[in-house]
Amino acid sequence: MKKRRIPLLAFDGGGTKSIVVLTDREGNVLGQGKAGPCNYQGVGKKKAMREIAHAIREAILNLGITEDLALLPSIEIDCAVFGIAGLDTEYDREIIMEMVKDSLCLLTIQVGHLVVHNDGLAALLGSTEGQPGVLVIAGTGSIVFGINEFGQTGRTGGWGHRVGDEGSGYWIGKQAVTAILRTNDGRGDATRLHEWVLPHMGFSHVEDLFNWVYSSDYSVDKLGELSQLVSLAAIAGDREANRILFAASGELFVSVRAIIQQLMLTDKPFKLILQGGVLRNISLVRKQLISQIEEYAPQAQIVDMQGEPINSIISMGLVYLKSSSSELN
Repeated sequence: MKKRRIPLLAFDGGGTKSIVVLTDREGNVLGQGKAGPCNYQGVGKKKAMREIAHAIREAILNLGITEDLALLPSIEIDCAVFGIAGLDTEYDREIIMEMVKDSLCLLTIQVGHLVVHNDGLAALLGSTEGQPGVLVIAGTGSIVFGINEFGQTGRTGGWGHRVGDEGSGYWIGKQAVTAILRTNDGRGDATRLHEWVLPHMGFSHVEDLFNWVYSSDYSVDKLGELSQLVSLAAIAGDREANRILFAASGELFVSVRAIIQQLMLTDKPFKLILQGGVLRNISLVRKQLISQIEEYAPQAQIVDMQGEPINSIISMGLVYLKSSSSELN
C-alpha cells in the first residue's frame, strides 16, 4: 500500500476542545481537525481517547486525499507533538501516553518522534523556543510554567478546582459567591455583587444561588463565568469586587514568584507570557500582576502571545524538525 509521509502533527488538547494541525517542514498547513475535550480527569479515559482519535482522523481527511478513511494510504509522521491538559504527574503521563499511542495505533499511523507534554508546558516551549520564559495561564483554572537558560523547567499550581486554581476565573467566581452569602448573613463587608450575579444566573434570591451550588446543575465552568461579573462590579466601584480581583492577582504572583525563584530568573532577562481569559479580559488583574512581577524581576519582558496555543505547539515541532534535519546533514 502506498504511504503518505507528513512532517509534523501538532495536537492541542484541553478541557474544552482539541485541535490538530498537520504541516510541512516550513509550517504550511496541510490539514486540520477538531474534536471535544480530552482531559481524561474531566471526561474519562475512553472518551478522551475517542476525542484524540476523532481530531486526528478529521485532520487526515482534511488532507483531501479521499473522503473515506478506509481508502487512505498508510500515514507516517516524522514528528508528533502533543500538548494535553491533565498531564500533571508521572501517573498522568503513563495514562496519557497510553491514550495517545492507542489512538495512533487505531488510525494505523506510524510516528518517528513522539513528544507529549502538558498543554501549558508545550505552549511555553513553543513560544520561547527553549529560551528563558515564564507562562502564566489564568482562565477557568490557573497554572504557571517556566524554563531557564539551562533548559530546566518548573511549574506551580494547576492542582484543580478542589484544592487549587488560585487566581483563576473559578477562584474569583467562588470568592464572589462566598462574599454574597457572607453579606446576606451580615458577616461580610457590604457588596452589590448580587446585583450582577443573581440576574445573570436567572435567580431572584440569594437562597437560589446557594441551592444551585449544591445542585446537579453546578459546574466549574459556570462558576468561572462569574469572574467577568466581578470585573464589571469592580469597574462600577464595588469595594468587595475590587478586593477579590486584587487578591486574585496576588495569588497568581505568588505562583509566578515561586517559579522565578526555582529557576533562578530573578535578576535575569526572560519572556513573560500571559494567557487565559482572566489575564486577557480583566485589566485590573493583568495590570496588578504585571506591576508585581516587574518590581520583583525587573528584566521580565512582557510578550503577547499571538493566536491560539496550537501555534506555539506547531513552532515547537518545527524547531525539532529543523534540528533533526541539521543532524542528518
